[in-house]
Amino acid sequence: MAYLEHYHTKFEQGKFYHIYNRTIDKKLLFKSSENYEFFLRRWMKYMGDCLDVYAYCLMGNHYHFLVHVRQNETDGSTHDFIAHNLQRLFQSYALAFNHQHARTGTLFQKPYKRVHVDSDEYVSKLIHYIHNNPQKHEVVYDFRNWKWSSYNAILKKNSRIVSPIKVLNWFGGLEEFKLFHLNKTNELDISAFIDLE
Repeated sequence: MAYLEHYHTKFEQGKFYHIYNRTIDKKLLFKSSENYEFFLRRWMKYMGDCLDVYAYCLMGNHYHFLVHVRQNETDGSTHDFIAHNLQRLFQSYALAFNHQHARTGTLFQKPYKRVHVDSDEYVSKLIHYIHNNPQKHEVVYDFRNWKWSSYNAILKKNSRIVSPIKVLNWFGGLEEFKLFHLNKTNELDISAFIDLE
């Protein structure tokens, strides 16, 4: 169950956040490769100028993003700007998804969850957790084979969504990044930053 503060945390410049959510009924959020691609394009359109992505994973009925808020000049508060753009992203995706699949009504649980990640150790552990999510949910045998996460994008230094150089530097290089991901995830260590439900 998510902590209450996961619904009310304010975004601030220069800080890390875990943003995550699922569908209202735990049914599919992505039914095709086109759905996954469209969601990522919407992410770049609305969030690309204000957030650096350190890890992401899109699953059948939920998503995870670990982001760092850039130092930007905005009209109004940083939180309001990011929250407004996230709302536009989710509305845009839901409208297109509903239209494509002859569906009506709300798609995402409201509000989306976000938690401030307040230590370097937890940033590293959350990157690991997010990338391992497909294996944890037994969608694939090996998380490295999941197409819709940032793990392979980071290895290939593909900066379309994620910030690969920043992530690799965070771990001290490519080999250190890969070795860190071979560790086991202890979800109790990061339970304050995720929804264990």
